Amino acid sequence: MSRFLSNVTSRIDAKGRVSVPAAFRSALAQGGIQELYCIQDFVFPAISIGGPELLDRFERQIAAEDPFSLQANQMSLLIHGGGVFVKLDAEGRLMVSDFIRDFTGITAEVTFVGRADHFQLWQPQAFQEAQAAAREEHRRRGMRSG
Repeated sequence: MSRFLSNVTSRIDAKGRVSVPAAFRSALAQGGIQELYCIQDFVFPAISIGGPELLDRFERQIAAEDPFSLQANQMSLLIHGGGVFVKLDAEGRLMVSDFIRDFTGITAEVTFVGRADHFQLWQPQAFQEAQAAAREEHRRRGMRSG
């Protein structure tokens, strides 16, 4: 299976569209993913985007709970109330909607960030800061890569 790796920052055009990086479009094509599910991240000011399996994964978590529990209801508010479906246009562009802009603070540029089985949209400076903080926390704990 192809993975979403790396990060790419791209400009949003005058019509509010941005080209999804070729490597990410390739991973979507290899996975047969045509309709994308977007959800507001639970931790970061980012939008997570993946295929139907991303939504399925969260819905399995909800189904494992008592449907009347606070936990199941809160999860549904996040998953269903904080998510939308989108499609890429014929040129592989994504519309950067108010749903995305309002949650992330994205304005003129967007950073696409690979997250293995899905990718995220970030405001570029917020991504740089979050990545630097994660790297510092990793270093502080004495962990090394590789």
